[in-house]
Amino acid sequence: MEIDGKTIEFDKDGFMTEPGLWDEETALSIAVDEGIDEMSDKHWRIVKFIRGYWKEHDLAPPVRLLCKESGVSVREVYKLFTSGPARGACRVAGLPKPDGCV
Repeated sequence: MEIDGKTIEFDKDGFMTEPGLWDEETALSIAVDEGIDEMSDKHWRIVKFIRGYWKEHDLAPPVRLLCKESGVSVREVYKLFTSGPARGACRVAGLPKPDGCV
């Protein structure tokens, strides 16, 4: 995928192969691919928390922690990211495919 003059590569499951290339423009392009027409404040809150947690711990956060820290319920997360927190939210956040939790 070409985004802002950068070539972004994805694995067979649609996750970025080089998360360091992620930026907000990349997130917007991935969001469109996920069926999200517009990123709301809640979308960004979730994405930024996931991204920050991943940078600190090198893994995606557990769903319960994500919900607690972002102030968004599990039900809302699934409404915002219809493919779920592991697939949708983590893809938009530019993470590699999560191993298990989220």
